[in-house]
Amino acid sequence: MDGEWKSVAVALLCSAGVSVLLLKWREQQKVKRKLQRAREKREKEVGQAEKAVNRFKTQNAGVDLSSIVTLPLAELSQKIRGGSLRPDTVLHAYIEKAIEVHKKLNCGTAVLTESLKQLEDIESHKDGLLYGIPISIKDNVDYEGYDSTCGVLTKLDDPVIKDSVVVSVLKKQGAIPFIKTNIPQGLLNYECSNPIYGRTVNPCNLQKTCGGSSGGEAALIAGGGSILWLGTDIGGSIRIPAAFCGIYGLKPTNNRISLRGLSSCVKGGKTALSAVGPMARDVESLALCMRALLCTDMFTLDPTVPPIPFNQQVYESSEPLRIGYYENDGYFQPSPSMSRALRETRELLEQAGHTLIPFKPLHMFTAFNEYVGRGNLADGGATLLEHLKPGPVDPCLQHQASHYGLPVFMKRMISLLLRPVYPRIAALMNATCGVSSPADLWKQHKAVEGYIQETLAQWEKLELDVLLCPMLGPAYNFNYTGKLSSALSYTALYNVLNFPVGVVPVTQVTAEDEDQMKHYTGNYGDICDKTFVKAIRGGVGLPVAVQCVARPWQEEMCLRLMREVEKLCVKNKHSKILH
Repeated sequence: MDGEWKSVAVALLCSAGVSVLLLKWREQQKVKRKLQRAREKREKEVGQAEKAVNRFKTQNAGVDLSSIVTLPLAELSQKIRGGSLRPDTVLHAYIEKAIEVHKKLNCGTAVLTESLKQLEDIESHKDGLLYGIPISIKDNVDYEGYDSTCGVLTKLDDPVIKDSVVVSVLKKQGAIPFIKTNIPQGLLNYECSNPIYGRTVNPCNLQKTCGGSSGGEAALIAGGGSILWLGTDIGGSIRIPAAFCGIYGLKPTNNRISLRGLSSCVKGGKTALSAVGPMARDVESLALCMRALLCTDMFTLDPTVPPIPFNQQVYESSEPLRIGYYENDGYFQPSPSMSRALRETRELLEQAGHTLIPFKPLHMFTAFNEYVGRGNLADGGATLLEHLKPGPVDPCLQHQASHYGLPVFMKRMISLLLRPVYPRIAALMNATCGVSSPADLWKQHKAVEGYIQETLAQWEKLELDVLLCPMLGPAYNFNYTGKLSSALSYTALYNVLNFPVGVVPVTQVTAEDEDQMKHYTGNYGDICDKTFVKAIRGGVGLPVAVQCVARPWQEEMCLRLMREVEKLCVKNKHSKILH
């Protein structure tokens, strides 16, 4: 009898095991079908857009669309206003070019076919600063009728019911959003790849990442498929892809531009702050976008935004500046090309009559590990992991996700064991534990407030107008970003400080820069430093940028320094060509 019961028990256990496996298989198939539908939907939109372009070209025989996408924004706007170019011609030109770039780089998530309907009403916005200008928007910026996926399955098949405030304002200013662009899974990574839409590559080198999280935007603009973009930055998400792809980007002060209608997988954090900002091919385009956004419409649609219009006088001033600078933040050693870019830019500014003052970022070990690391992962990564549960985790996020998913006691144990030998890695691991109570979170917020005030006092003591500092680069090889959160010290610091900061491309990686990497040891000589060498290997010819920083609410001063750097670099480049 006992034998019979054992047989029954075994049979039941086997049956239960088969049921679990079957259930798991069904869930996997469900996920695959969901992903497939999303990709097919995108391809259908691309096909519809191609047909629309072909129709337009047939109806307007002889029109040259290819020359339109080469025009700078200021000239394009002038031609539209002057009547020599029609908004419908410009839109079809950019749709055609964007599709061409997307097929090469995989940078789009949705083609907004409604943009063609917007043309019917475009003349009523003729007074808008962006009248007739096609623009691209990041995947997580809400556009009525479309998903804001953030690269996760939990937000797929969930179209938003109305436009975000920034999209509404841009439309009122005459701009025409026509494409949404790709992002990393969950947005908390700086390689642009996710299981829904795949990986976006760098237009400067297809074997390199375009950066993230606004990677699709940077790739599309650098590839010529867009002229102006709007996206978000919580640790470098505008600046990193801009630098990696060789274009310009601005992260404003948090809430200088409305955040209403922007999707996120980790809303609620108050230590490292997100901001909405533009990317473009030159500084003047960034300034034009800021002028267009900082208007009565935005202040009315979102009363929480301070009603501060763009200060053109500050932006256009030519008075000499007192500029702080640093080459190494003391936390993460810059690559040779980052250091050279900073030194060369500093020299150009000095030659132009500006005063350059050495500056040292305060308490970087604490600032990065406690405020950036623990601040962004106050919940230990639980909220992000919840969004990752239903589907596969992208390879670029695997390293992060595996660390976030460890039990807290294990994270603390690993941190304790590593501390004597690898203090930076130990501190980063400990930061992934998050905060243990509301009281600890309040202490963190208080500490950050003190840190901001201490930094501002340092600026006042040195009588600084602005700050020049290195920008992470060059673009990485694939699947390294998740292993190099420490390299974000150059960008994420300014999300904690909540200072406006912009990126200006100033040079390219040389063979000498590449050769000097043989002697790179890093500030700590740990696995992060060794991984960085592998990540940027093979970067000759890739763009390298610098960052321009101003105090909170002084975006115009930030753009002023950016414009000065841009002008001097262009002048220097022409001078070298002539000689």
